[in-house]
Amino acid sequence: MANTLDPMDLKQMISLHLDGFSNRKIGTTLGISRNTVNNYMRLFNASDYSCKELLAFDNAALEVLFPSHTTIDNARYEELMLYFEGVNKARNHPGFTFLYHYQEYVQQAKDPYGYTQFMEHYWRKYTREKGSMKLEHDPGKELFIDFAGKKLHIIDKQTGEVIPVEVFVAILPNSQYTYVEACRSQKREDLINCCKNALQFYGGIPKAIVSDNLKSAVTRASKYEADINRSFKDFARHYNCVINPTRGYAPQDKALVENAVNLAYQRIYYPIREMRFFSLEDLNREIKRLLERYNNLLFRRKEASRRELFQSVEREYLKPLPEMAYELKGYRRAKVQKMGYVYFSPDKSYYSVPYRYIGKETTIHYTSTAVEVYYYHQRIALHQRNPSKGSYNTNKDHLSSTHKFYSDWSPEFFKKKAAVHGKHVLGCVEKIMNGVDYPEIGYKRAMGVIQLHKSYGTERLDNACKRALQADAATYLRIKNILKNNLDKSSLFYQDLEEDKSHIPNHDNIRGASAYQ
Repeated sequence: MANTLDPMDLKQMISLHLDGFSNRKIGTTLGISRNTVNNYMRLFNASDYSCKELLAFDNAALEVLFPSHTTIDNARYEELMLYFEGVNKARNHPGFTFLYHYQEYVQQAKDPYGYTQFMEHYWRKYTREKGSMKLEHDPGKELFIDFAGKKLHIIDKQTGEVIPVEVFVAILPNSQYTYVEACRSQKREDLINCCKNALQFYGGIPKAIVSDNLKSAVTRASKYEADINRSFKDFARHYNCVINPTRGYAPQDKALVENAVNLAYQRIYYPIREMRFFSLEDLNREIKRLLERYNNLLFRRKEASRRELFQSVEREYLKPLPEMAYELKGYRRAKVQKMGYVYFSPDKSYYSVPYRYIGKETTIHYTSTAVEVYYYHQRIALHQRNPSKGSYNTNKDHLSSTHKFYSDWSPEFFKKKAAVHGKHVLGCVEKIMNGVDYPEIGYKRAMGVIQLHKSYGTERLDNACKRALQADAATYLRIKNILKNNLDKSSLFYQDLEEDKSHIPNHDNIRGASAYQ
């Protein structure tokens, strides 16, 4: 089964084309078949958009426009490469022939290559003569990065524990201008942060970053088509460059950065061998001081320093930095819950999405400041990140009409609703809400009182509330009982007092005050 090209690979292909790369160079840089690159370039040229416009499209739009496939079948290659391991071990055996092994390969392979391709791939893997050559590096084309094999150390002031730290090294091969930084680990976050700091140090961006096959950079290593870590690929897209991992077991691909690591041992490790550092900041401050001295050393043959070569030649070939520095993204998968929120596990909190996506599987992209929710490469929600544990973060536009009504509940909301039905209803609602410590309980009781108008009408509700206030019985159940038993219609003691009427009925047998003179 052929692999679908990642939309990020399409953007890198377009970016390299705009930088003047030929189709062959684009294929070599990205590890993609030249024919595949040719096919995509024909599709780009035949589209209704220019390459610059295509570069501005989001991933989903590119995927719709160009759903083509690569011509590389990784399973087929892997099968051949595994078979070659046995062939190579048998080469020195008397009577060995390639034709014999090819016939054996054809019998056991599911989809065998032809004999010509069989031999071509073999000699690519096991060259007849191994040698080295001096590679010419164009200015501003590549930045080589690697971690040093030996670690430095810092000391915890509180416990006295000696903590090993990694050392990141980057070099521009044309000028050999070098950047060195100590960091906590080789994890994805530290690698990307070090690369970001290196680009800031150089003040520009090369066309490609050449990395080792680190786990934090490459998800799946391959001699032909490595799978780049998603966050690292996103970093490259932000800075408009490409990631080009070196071939496995091919140290000549990164000879310059290996040499830079050895020089870092001499120029940085050795001078600080007897120094003690109690924080990463202190260590990097001393590294920076020694690095400046190292970059200012003169090359004997070139009669110029690394810094001078960089400033006079290589700097102008670097692309400008973007206005905003890259912010590391993390990724999580989450299903939209029935209440219209996705669960964000790093903070154990919840973020709303439009209610029509309830039950859908989504992908959460997050940084230290923002949380984005995507459904099939389309962003459906954007929130400012709230680090509070267990918080519910709501955009009211995402809620259904029922939920919006509920979310609008407040003391002012209920007072406004009650005032429509009369001053006595308003008085009861205010008294109910003032009489509880937990607002939501008062809201529910107040809503119950207001909803009684649907069954009994506004006038009767206001009269019932008047009676309840006079009897100091302003509760939902009391008001409901007054209406249910028609007490709002009967002549009550309180009403008689207001009208100056005696509550004792007239009768002939009842004596008045004159009988007691």
